[in-house]
Amino acid sequence: MSRMGDNPASGTSGMADKAAEVGQNLRDLGGQVRDQAREKYEQLSGQAQEYYDHGREMAQQWEQSIESYVQEKPIQSLLIAAGVGMLLGIIWKRS
Repeated sequence: MSRMGDNPASGTSGMADKAAEVGQNLRDLGGQVRDQAREKYEQLSGQAQEYYDHGREMAQQWEQSIESYVQEKPIQSLLIAAGVGMLLGIIWKRS
C-alpha cells in the first residue's frame, strides 16, 4: 500500500505544498542574495568614491605646488621643461 494514505489526491496535495514551500524558499534565498549584492555594491561604490576624491585632492595639491614653484623660479622651471621636452623628443625619435 501507499505510505501517503489511501487517497491518491492527498499525495498530490502534499507534493504541491512541498513544491510551493521550495518555491518560497528559493524566492527568499534570491532576495537575500540580492540584498547582499546591493550592500556589497554600495560598499565598493563608496570606497571607489573615496579613492577618487583622495586622488583628486592629491592632484590638486600637486598642481598647486608646481604652480608655486614656477612662480618662485620661472627660469629654472623653463629650463627643466625644455630638458624634459628634449628627452621625450629623443625617446620618441628612437622608437
